[in-house]
Amino acid sequence: MYVRTIYAIGDPAKVDACVDALREEAPRALAGQPGYRGFALFTDRELGKVLTGSWWESEQALRNSDEQLRERRAAMLAPFANTVTVDSWEAAVFTPPVQVGPGAGFRLTRFEIDPSGADLLVETFRGTTLPTLRAIEGFETAAMLLDRTGGRGSVGVIYADRAALAASRGKQSAARGDAVTTTGVSIRSFEEFEVVTLDRR
Repeated sequence: MYVRTIYAIGDPAKVDACVDALREEAPRALAGQPGYRGFALFTDRELGKVLTGSWWESEQALRNSDEQLRERRAAMLAPFANTVTVDSWEAAVFTPPVQVGPGAGFRLTRFEIDPSGADLLVETFRGTTLPTLRAIEGFETAAMLLDRTGGRGSVGVIYADRAALAASRGKQSAARGDAVTTTGVSIRSFEEFEVVTLDRR
């Protein structure tokens, strides 16, 4: 599986209108593309941030859809976004699709790693980190996205609600620290978002 992420930052006063437009229009636009396998929409309304992820069954389907949807995407984001960053990733590890209710929370950890250590990182996440995350109360789903050539990636974890997201911080921090020790990964940032839409197929 492959994922395209879009990270947009803009005026917090305009974020609600952007989120509403993406929630209504993006799934319809994406669903008509061959190889489409899901869409997620996250926001930080206070700071004015929007993050989306679209899932694709192949790298070719991801590339083709980007060519088809680039102009429409720009039009949807233009009223809100001052900056837009688009990235493509391999979904190296992910759990099965789930349905989450209103109020779910999302934590995104970005990292860098020497490309030669990518396989060890994937094995460690699948065999050690992910089971630890699954045991945290309120855990719903997780994914590791990876750019092997660029030596960068992210781990996203969704919790059932904001209370579970907050309560998980210590335990996920410990899991993150163990992964750093084992693999040499460098943590660059982590952020928390509200889950607006999650549709994995």
